[in-house]
Amino acid sequence: MLNQQLLISADQLHREMGSNDLVIVDGSWHLPNANRDARAEYESGHISGAQFFNIDTIADQNSGLPHTMPSPETFALAVGAMGISNNSNIVVYDATGMFSAARVWLMFKLFGAQNVRVLNGGLPAWKSAGFAVTDKKRAADPAQFIPEFDASSVVLVDEMRKTVDAGSAQVLDARGAGRFAGTDPEPREGMRAGHMPGATNVPFSSLLNEDGTFKSSDELKTMFADKHIDLGKPITTTCGSGVTASIILLALELIGKTDARLYDGSWAEWGSLSDTPIEKT
Repeated sequence: MLNQQLLISADQLHREMGSNDLVIVDGSWHLPNANRDARAEYESGHISGAQFFNIDTIADQNSGLPHTMPSPETFALAVGAMGISNNSNIVVYDATGMFSAARVWLMFKLFGAQNVRVLNGGLPAWKSAGFAVTDKKRAADPAQFIPEFDASSVVLVDEMRKTVDAGSAQVLDARGAGRFAGTDPEPREGMRAGHMPGATNVPFSSLLNEDGTFKSSDELKTMFADKHIDLGKPITTTCGSGVTASIILLALELIGKTDARLYDGSWAEWGSLSDTPIEKT
């Protein structure tokens, strides 16, 4: 069984609507080459009461990389303004189904939220269940969020270099097979193509059903086993910019692997450096 404390269905969310501690968060984000505006889509139609979480602005603006983890203070101020406290009943979704919502889930988790779930199948699942969306925004009553950042769960580039050199952790790359192999172009200019030596390709789409919901626990365990991934050993996840790597982290946590870590800079950092080792297959 999947860990149902991490996921919520559209039907269950609809039943919980109106609960005093419920805060719904639209965490939609799209790749630079998708020609989509997540904020504009939110403005035109979102789940009633949802607050928009912009991963590009709730980020370290001085890192030079896309949407890297913000400071605890920046995160706390942003989510407090959304009416979110550490004890809020938080539900995150995205417009794709399962793409960027896992990143927002991870951020809440790492900064100390006690109860955060992801809408399984996202906004498409909500609409498919026959539930309405609205273009009306609801003002939030400010709340206090006290951040307790779990920095140990985030890998920075110096440690990532050592990890790759020593092979001290299984590195799971969530990008598609073409980008992993270096045969498809990167969506950001200036990126070298390929993957980290020793990495295993686990495209995030392989963890999901066609409707954007997560596969069953048995299917996920089988998929990881087929990739020769040992769930008892250290795992670090990566992708293009730390977004879809979070889907792997959520999938792992759904089947009980709670100590996997995120390389936050991911390929946006590794592929832009001139001296990081790269393989192509």
